[in-house]
Amino acid sequence: MAKKEANFDLYIHDLLVEAGIQADTQGSNIIEINNALKSASKHKTGNVGFPEYCAVVNDFVLVMEDKADRSNLCAFEDDGTTISLTVQATKHYAVNGALHYAKHILQNTTYDKIFAFGNAGDRKHHIIQPLFVDTNGYTWLPEVETFENFSANHILEYYKRIVLKETPPEDIELADILKKAKELHEYLRNYGGLGEDEKPLVVSAILLALREQKYSFRLDMLKGDFLESNTDGAILYQYLETNLQRAKVAPEVKKARVLNQFTLIKDRPQLNTKREDLGNKTPLKFFAEYINENIFKALISNSNEDYLGRFYGEFVSYSGGDGQSLGVVLTPSHITDLFCELVDLKPTDVILDPCCGTGGFLISGMHKMLKETKNPSKRLHIKQHQIHGIEIRDDMFSIATTNMILRGDGQSNLICEDFLAQDPGELQLRGGGITVGFMNPPYSQAKNKDTANLSELCFIRHLLNSITEGGRAAVIVPVSAMIGKTKDDKAIKKEILKNHTLEGVISLNKDTFYRVGTVPCIAVFTTGIPHPTEKKAKFINFEDDGYEVKKHLGLVETERAKDKRQYLLDCWHGKITDFPSSFMVETTVENTDEWIHSFYYYNDEIPTEEDFMNSIGDYLTFEFNMITHGKGYLFEQRGDAENA
Repeated sequence: MAKKEANFDLYIHDLLVEAGIQADTQGSNIIEINNALKSASKHKTGNVGFPEYCAVVNDFVLVMEDKADRSNLCAFEDDGTTISLTVQATKHYAVNGALHYAKHILQNTTYDKIFAFGNAGDRKHHIIQPLFVDTNGYTWLPEVETFENFSANHILEYYKRIVLKETPPEDIELADILKKAKELHEYLRNYGGLGEDEKPLVVSAILLALREQKYSFRLDMLKGDFLESNTDGAILYQYLETNLQRAKVAPEVKKARVLNQFTLIKDRPQLNTKREDLGNKTPLKFFAEYINENIFKALISNSNEDYLGRFYGEFVSYSGGDGQSLGVVLTPSHITDLFCELVDLKPTDVILDPCCGTGGFLISGMHKMLKETKNPSKRLHIKQHQIHGIEIRDDMFSIATTNMILRGDGQSNLICEDFLAQDPGELQLRGGGITVGFMNPPYSQAKNKDTANLSELCFIRHLLNSITEGGRAAVIVPVSAMIGKTKDDKAIKKEILKNHTLEGVISLNKDTFYRVGTVPCIAVFTTGIPHPTEKKAKFINFEDDGYEVKKHLGLVETERAKDKRQYLLDCWHGKITDFPSSFMVETTVENTDEWIHSFYYYNDEIPTEEDFMNSIGDYLTFEFNMITHGKGYLFEQRGDAENA
């Protein structure tokens, strides 16, 4: 038992190191805490007593007790809810011991905020149970897999969100943005008579014109003139065109394509006619004032959040659609950020998103690369040469272009073309050589034999062929694409393995695409290198990712998200090698396999004596119920057959 516990102690130590937490064993380097522990014996004799680990992070103390068996996690008093603090309980149970030390430190030092961790199990199967302890008592907190939430960068946020139950500023900001999106949608519909695809275009056009406020544009220029050359729409169009020139959008054909999508603001009489119910303003001026006052700053921020994409999704949903008729499923920012981590994106990489939509992947990729370099010339090179996108829809292409301009990048090398019609050999060479591919392809377009070439697997194959040898690609597709049971699907999967390496597939939260109803997964590949027969790919069940659907907000991050994400990345990158098969399985693959976790999963937990007794109890209960319902003959037949 001692060896098992020591092994588990080392695992906990590794997790602390991974989170950047400097923890002490057998005491504390903080004199005040160390002196307190000199009388902290769990025998309550007043002698010395040390937890497995003790650390101070900012103003918080962390104490930990480890046990080698999950059955020794916690002992309760007779009421079944109160943690017991008897000598026997604190000696033999992890949570009880941790609480004992926390209370002692609280009573004998000036520290007043303590996280106590009861850790029980082994490297593969364990429970890490935190408590928060202060002068008011203790509070149970959600179980964790890592100590990421308790690192110096995150512990205060965790404390405010989970212990104090404060709403984080980013949630407040997002709620406000989505509220404004709903209000703006109503205005665009009621006063502008705009369709669901036109609303984000009008917003994009106004945003580009508002950027010219740094130079000569003023909102009071919009006077509602009826002359065709001087309407509010004509003025806005003039300044957005100037802004496209200022952003150096090239080539001319690209700029013309974008401008063509924005002509509706000057061509639509309803947008340019004054209304008494708007204070004798035109709808366009009303929209421009509203956007400038409520939304403009958020949409031009350096955040990795694709707010224009959010607006597009909100407008579509409020209009009674979800975009699926055209295969449009926009990717949330926590997934676009995760892609960057899964492929270990570097500032030297060149990104291609061939189905870029509103530009979510490009924004996250650029944000990640810029964050990792401070050199001005390198940052400029990233913006001008290392971000590439393709989008087939004119309206989405214009929104993506606007999005990149708002981020200070008019040279994002976007083209409005059909990706599947592009030569993969030519695409490989863009930007000096594409090294990373991100993609969320159109879904459910392969309806029959005539459209079989539009399947998600066809998009994946074309993307992999469009990236240089040794590059990386991550795609998010419906789980059904990775199952691939048809003859054509198996043939494509065989071709993929012949030319590329499957690194793994991650099954995601069913609500990742909230309101869409698609259950997605992420597949990651290394390109241009045939999949070795002995290669073990990773198959992960990440359905519990720490994101939940909340009223009026949609899918939002909970306190568990950072912890869950860190554990995923630690397993993915090989930092954690002992993991339960319920979370991850490493195995060789065939093209005939279903490339998802559930296909390869097996239960690697050894049943306990309690599990065995419960199973026996369940069986006897079942047999008794059958007999009392007149079906005892089922068991008699079995006995007769055995006797025979």
